Amino acid sequence: MLGAVIGDVIGSVYEWNNVKSEDFPLFSHNTHFTDDTAMTVATAVKLINDKKGLCDNSSLSYAMQYKAYYKRYPHAGYGGMFKNWANNSELYVQHSYGNGAAMRISPIGFACESIKEIEKQTKASCHYTHNHPEAEQCAYAVALAIFLARKGSDKSEIKTQIEHQTNIKLNFTIDEIRPTYSFSSRSINSVPQAIEAFMEGSDYESTIRKAISTGGDSDTIACIAGGIAEAYYKTIPEDIVQKAYRYIDGTIKNVIKEFYECYNINK
Repeated sequence: MLGAVIGDVIGSVYEWNNVKSEDFPLFSHNTHFTDDTAMTVATAVKLINDKKGLCDNSSLSYAMQYKAYYKRYPHAGYGGMFKNWANNSELYVQHSYGNGAAMRISPIGFACESIKEIEKQTKASCHYTHNHPEAEQCAYAVALAIFLARKGSDKSEIKTQIEHQTNIKLNFTIDEIRPTYSFSSRSINSVPQAIEAFMEGSDYESTIRKAISTGGDSDTIACIAGGIAEAYYKTIPEDIVQKAYRYIDGTIKNVIKEFYECYNINK
């Protein structure tokens, strides 16, 4: 989860100012967290409440946290469809195929202890905001990658399982797509790129650099890749953690701490 948040923070300044290189400053005076972080934290809060026995309806409790954290951080950079949904007093289902479901999914990959549970929780988290096969499948691929990485699978096995269980094909390299890749918030146009950045990375930092270097929706691609990289490498360089923590508030820090303690995850 922390890896996803830090990926978002680092990528925040490059979403609308793409850099097509792996050589760039990780932090600057404009660095900030975005909706990716806010919604990741909302997912984590729902799972913390699960652990405490405070939730009784999975889909509804995800939706309530997404609305609550939108209201807490209303200017974090949400898409128009989500803003309309979050601001509506009525709870309704929308059918977005955007990457918003995948960007916030990392806590599910860290919390669940079976593929069956990942499928269940992914579907529940998508139900009200991303009730669309593409969004669900891409979110599931990210949660599955995190789960497999946590459990010790190597990159070859993770790739095989993703391609076997979803329609995602990792048949390209970051170098191949970098020159022409452009912004897209559609799941299938950003999630595979994030997963491939993880596949090619050699550690947490290089994964983030590869993700951002694609261009496009940089904060979300880095958020997704960062969550997987944390699960796989089991660690994030402490200097990066400390610098990233300057850009997130106490509420977010406290949720991260509680989530890791609740699910006995070693940072």
